[in-house]
Amino acid sequence: MSDMKESSTESPDEDSVSLKSNGKTPTDGGGKQPLGRMQSIRMSLRRAAEKSPLSPGKGSKVTRKGETAGNESGSQPPPSPSPSAGSQAVSPLKNIGSFFQRKEEDEGDATSQTSHPIKRSKTNPNMSSSGESFMRRSLRRSLNLVSKKDKEPSSRQELLPTVSEGPKEEQREEKTEEEVEEELEEMYTLPDLPHTPLSVMQISKLIDMEVLEEAYLNLLALRQEFQQELERCGEDSPIELVKKEKDLNLLYGDLRKKVNGIVRDANSLPSRNKGLLVPVARIIQEEERRAEEVGGLPDSWMEAWREAVGEGVQVKVSSVHLEQKEQNTSWLAVHLGLLGKAIVEDLENVKRELRWSYPPSFRAFSTYVRSYHRVVGQHLKKLEQQVTEAKDLYALLNWIINSYKSERIMGSESLQPEIGDDSKDLQLEENFLEQLKETYCSRVKVDMRSSLDRIIEMENEDVWTKSKKPEKEEKLLNSQIHFDIWTKVKGNVLNSSRIDAQLEQKVVTSCLQELKDFPQRFVSALQRLCGALKPTLLWTHYQITYINCFTALQRHMEGHLSACPEEVEDFRKEVKWLIVTLLQGLEDQFKEDVKPFLRRMMTRKWLTSDEDFKQLYRLTVQLSDQCSLMTPPHVQEFASHCHYHVVKEYIGQLMKNNYSCKNRKHEKAAAEIHRQWGKLVDVFQDTPSTHEWLNSVGHDLSDIIGQKNKMDIKDHLEPVVQNYPDFSRRHLVAVLNFRGLMRGREHQLILQRFTELKKKLVNASGDKTQVLFGDMQVTNNTDCLSNLPFSCLSFLLPDG
Repeated sequence: MSDMKESSTESPDEDSVSLKSNGKTPTDGGGKQPLGRMQSIRMSLRRAAEKSPLSPGKGSKVTRKGETAGNESGSQPPPSPSPSAGSQAVSPLKNIGSFFQRKEEDEGDATSQTSHPIKRSKTNPNMSSSGESFMRRSLRRSLNLVSKKDKEPSSRQELLPTVSEGPKEEQREEKTEEEVEEELEEMYTLPDLPHTPLSVMQISKLIDMEVLEEAYLNLLALRQEFQQELERCGEDSPIELVKKEKDLNLLYGDLRKKVNGIVRDANSLPSRNKGLLVPVARIIQEEERRAEEVGGLPDSWMEAWREAVGEGVQVKVSSVHLEQKEQNTSWLAVHLGLLGKAIVEDLENVKRELRWSYPPSFRAFSTYVRSYHRVVGQHLKKLEQQVTEAKDLYALLNWIINSYKSERIMGSESLQPEIGDDSKDLQLEENFLEQLKETYCSRVKVDMRSSLDRIIEMENEDVWTKSKKPEKEEKLLNSQIHFDIWTKVKGNVLNSSRIDAQLEQKVVTSCLQELKDFPQRFVSALQRLCGALKPTLLWTHYQITYINCFTALQRHMEGHLSACPEEVEDFRKEVKWLIVTLLQGLEDQFKEDVKPFLRRMMTRKWLTSDEDFKQLYRLTVQLSDQCSLMTPPHVQEFASHCHYHVVKEYIGQLMKNNYSCKNRKHEKAAAEIHRQWGKLVDVFQDTPSTHEWLNSVGHDLSDIIGQKNKMDIKDHLEPVVQNYPDFSRRHLVAVLNFRGLMRGREHQLILQRFTELKKKLVNASGDKTQVLFGDMQVTNNTDCLSNLPFSCLSFLLPDG
């Protein structure tokens, strides 16, 4: 038979009972019946009901009622009276089994073993019939044995109620006062521990049914028994003590699991768990106070509470709806929006409801906030592993850096002033944010390349394959390519600027790096897919269109010069290459077109037929029209090159010695040159050519050719020598040959005058970079006498 506690060391026969294995209650030799254990439990429960277990107190420290002023003398509380001899202790717990049987140490031992009782406060043992009935109902509720008649529409967990016999009006007033949320006081008074703890099975059942006050008080009583027995036995612990320690560990483990579950689900099921948080908080406080005592759990209850809060937050975060990205392209943006809303609603509930169930030292609201910082940070790390698109990476970055701390979530007005100056930053893994930015920039670069490839494909599908004529924009041929690219880059840059300046610069760099190769890829595609259009006018228009387009694109990118000078310069070089390539193509095509007509200038056919010049003039006018469709500054370059080519080739025909005017045909030839040159000058004046200095050469040479008197030619040399310093003696000889003056005294005098003018004007101001005749090929004259020095022929002169 196991040892049972005595209610007092001075009266060993009172408040103690020895129960044999058959459960019958023996009587002592004096005719006095000992108090039944069920009666003792009832009295303990009545005291718990009257004194509201774990109720907040006004004291400055945690106190036990048995140690208060009512017991200042240090004497033991009076023993509880025993029931009359004829009474029977009928237990309402009989359905669960005999909770009070203990293993008999010896079958022949009929006497009970005594032990030191647990101190209790003074209570009136006399219970009225109504009070006893109430306590029966209370105990039955605690053990989930409430009949339909006893059931009331209340929460599953009922704190042991204080019996109130006042009028209903007073009860209503008390209820109204209870509805006003007040912060739970930090200090509390621990109720008296039961005289004899319930069995392990009973305590476990109470824990399971969430009757935490009763379960915990009995668990403390069991722990106190263990501590007392451990002090008596010392290091030589009997098997029963080892078993009791194991039972304590199991019960504390169950209690910890139950407490953690209540805390975890407190915000998900507030109506069910809110009332349980007060005893949970007191249990945690008491266990933290008893942390150094044996019999409890080794780790911190407060830390376990924080972990449970975090688990509850994890449940909340995990429950936020997340669609599959295959079902909704905006899956992440939608999820983050719902997540932010759930965070605010949850913290509002903590602020409004749950935090009042904890003492101030718990800092419940701050704990929930910190848990969200940590749990949401972990959640975002998992989301990042699912993200593959730039828009989703941006949504993640923007939510972390901007949205989470904004007034929409942690800065919400509804959460003030509780959050106040507390950190509103997420707890992210080290370098997570930087890695996310790098991933975003890499994705932007990949998307940029895909977009550029798609632009080439769309241009081919919509324009090239259909031989569609380019559209005009402000009278210039243009394409929307540059606008599409600029819009793409601008969108990326604008979005990244909302994150931070560092990311903005990285995004600009990524876009420009990808743009660098685009001009070459575009030209290659254009020549490959549109090469069959050469040398049509449509092909020419395509080239002009893309010269204009890439010129505009370069201007757009110049806006990022200060942020990324190296990348902008690299892109500028590539655009220049594209423009030079296309301009060269246009120039080469024009030269090819006019070549046959220019080659027949200054010939016998030319003098008799105007057909070749008409074709040359038509192509030159067409060139002028093309120049009107091209944007500056490249149109000036193109027009100037074409202007120079026409002048050089037209005048160059005089140097080829293909024809010599005889029988006074030089006058007709000069007139034809003068007329045709005037028309060419007029055309090129309509273009933005910068080579106005070429306009006089045709008139200067036609003036030389058209002189009737050979001797007058030497008086008309100065303009051409002055305007064109590179006009040489051999060029003059070729012009004279075309005039029909190949030799003779006049020929030599003209050359002598030319030499004098060259010496005179050698130091004259003039643009030495303006080269025309230096690039002209002169066909050698077969007449050897024409090239002899004047001194060698002086003897032939009349005065020689």
